[in-house]
Amino acid sequence: MGAQKVMEIRAGGPGDRDAVARLLDAAFFDDPVSTWVFPEPEHRRAVHAAFLGVFVDVALAEGRIDRAADGSAAALWLRIPAGEPEGEDEVPARMREAADPDNERCELVGRLMGEVHPTSEEHEYLLMIAVDPARQGEGLGTELIRPVLERCDRDGVAAYLEASSERSMRLYERLGWEFTGTPVRLPDGPLMWPMWRKPR
Repeated sequence: MGAQKVMEIRAGGPGDRDAVARLLDAAFFDDPVSTWVFPEPEHRRAVHAAFLGVFVDVALAEGRIDRAADGSAAALWLRIPAGEPEGEDEVPARMREAADPDNERCELVGRLMGEVHPTSEEHEYLLMIAVDPARQGEGLGTELIRPVLERCDRDGVAAYLEASSERSMRLYERLGWEFTGTPVRLPDGPLMWPMWRKPR
């Protein structure tokens, strides 16, 4: 049995923006939250990548993107300082403006997530992680985020995310995240599970 090939991870830059947005689009197209924001599949096909592209822009401007060198997976991270954020978060409004200005759900999902986001201590925020649908189930997501979690443990820094399905919540639990106890309830829609990971 040969040694398992270690994923080559590189930093995503502005030149990777559209490729990462397309990967997010493919990975989340049938996600419960995406189907709630854009119930009509044809409409979702038209606007979903623009909606998720705002997350890519935020990560490029304020955080970082880790990509598998073969483009099969990407993780968007933000380092969030302790304390209440300054002023009103304009990202939810940008998401609505960029994708679907008449659809208030575009903005509401971001506002509801912001209301439960912890502010008590500095943490790494896993904004989004996507794996090519053809490669899901191979452990690529775990491989992509493990170096960040090892760094968190070394530096004594917590990590946070919102799981958008119970299946993804189980995966994150195996990596040390714990459900905070208060789900995000989307009106007439699915739940999201905020999860916190203490450094080990």
